[in-house]
Amino acid sequence: MFALAIHGGAGTIARASLTPDAEREYRAALEAALTTGYDLLRNGAAALDAVEAAVRSLEDCPLFNAGRGAVFTHDGHHEMDAALMNGHNRLAGAVTGVRQVQNPIRAARLVMEKTEHVLLGYPGADELAREYGLPLQPAEYFFTQKRFDQLQEAIASGKMQLDHAADPNWKKGTVGAVARDQYGHLAAATSTGGMTNKRYSRIGDTPIVGAGTWADERCAISCTGNGEYFIRAVAAYDVACLMEYKGLSLEEAARIVVQDKLAPVGGEGGLIAVDAAGNVTLPFNSEGMYRASRVEGGEALVAIYKE
Repeated sequence: MFALAIHGGAGTIARASLTPDAEREYRAALEAALTTGYDLLRNGAAALDAVEAAVRSLEDCPLFNAGRGAVFTHDGHHEMDAALMNGHNRLAGAVTGVRQVQNPIRAARLVMEKTEHVLLGYPGADELAREYGLPLQPAEYFFTQKRFDQLQEAIASGKMQLDHAADPNWKKGTVGAVARDQYGHLAAATSTGGMTNKRYSRIGDTPIVGAGTWADERCAISCTGNGEYFIRAVAAYDVACLMEYKGLSLEEAARIVVQDKLAPVGGEGGLIAVDAAGNVTLPFNSEGMYRASRVEGGEALVAIYKE
């Protein structure tokens, strides 16, 4: 049974914070990304190809904090992170701080497939993408006025902030996808623009294997939220560990990590996960999480708020 789940960030997403038109835009973007990945799986594609394609769709959409529409750093530019992992062989690739790559998730896959490494930072990751001919874009491509305005407010307040923890109109965050293909293989991919007004080349959980992204033969995980907490908790890998060492189901392991471990210490956010049987779970401890999923033979789920 093949299955796919995606997310577009978690945070304080109140129903009153989105206009009907804005909500329709988000749902349409999530459904488009879900359809992109699901159709690949239905036609026999590998899980890795499906999660990359779904994330690329979300990176190309300016509604989300990844690729086009990424948030600004304190210095007024973009530093984007991404990672993906193949479950059956545990190969992984990640990039951090890239500034020109149109689709950071594609650069992460280059790291996995074309180098001996797992994680490359700026400027080397951009250089690798250039060598292999990935599309590069000028700074103007990633610019959105709302993100720039958000930076000005963050600078004025003297704070670094999650983009989905700021003004109600900016509830957009890290994007990700997890999948099980027809051959039983699992994969996960995550991409983000990080935190508004971040300084000192801050790196969150997204490109750190085991923290924000993980896939093995049991499960595939992609996280979203306050990255520092997910790093300290090694959140994505902890789900896999609870399944392996305690024999827990995917749903119970993910619930424990999100609700019992992260929430009590202030780790707001959530994750999406799929297991070897094609079971999907999408837990979060925030007010909402942009999310969508579909299992072979079933209907598509697209949701934003707590249902």
